Amino acid sequence: MGKLITIVGNSGIGKTTFAQQLCHLGPFSTGLEQHVERSFQVLFSQDLLRYALANQIDYLLFRAEQERAIRQGELTGVMDGGLDQDFIVFTRLFYRRGYLTEAEYRLCERMYRFIRQGLPPPDLIIRLVAPLEVIAARYARRSRGLEIARIEDLEEMEHLLDDWLGAVTDSPILTIDVSDDDPGYIRVLGEVGPALNYHLNNW
Repeated sequence: MGKLITIVGNSGIGKTTFAQQLCHLGPFSTGLEQHVERSFQVLFSQDLLRYALANQIDYLLFRAEQERAIRQGELTGVMDGGLDQDFIVFTRLFYRRGYLTEAEYRLCERMYRFIRQGLPPPDLIIRLVAPLEVIAARYARRSRGLEIARIEDLEEMEHLLDDWLGAVTDSPILTIDVSDDDPGYIRVLGEVGPALNYHLNNW
């Protein structure tokens, strides 16, 4: 069964870039976010109340399908964000913002918990961290044509990440400071290589 590494962190911090660069270091498979390609993402951006539930159900199923494919393979898989972050951070954020009703949020929660019962948790969580002002600057610079979370959501998302990861007991967490300007994360990956190898070699 394939192992699973998830790269988590705030919006704009560089999860996808980090995941892609990490995959250059070894024989990994990937399960990356498909931002524009998802069925309801554009519709959600145009009508937050009408399409929030459909969008979140689609994302939770999509991430579960990615995890299942990785688990069925032989290679270690790397995901940017992933099932847990999509529910614990984004679904909760959208509920707090009023995009999801209480009943809709509870439906997403039931689906997430049901899926997670059938799929093991990540074998390693890599959390990317940086000061909020650094994250906000990167978020403002990135050239994504479609955004749901807003720059003013970043602080709340950081709190959601802290609360979630502070309670994780079933997956080891490797925290990496990515505050410095390091395009492609070449330097930081070199620095954390020994710690990453330790986790990979002790599975």
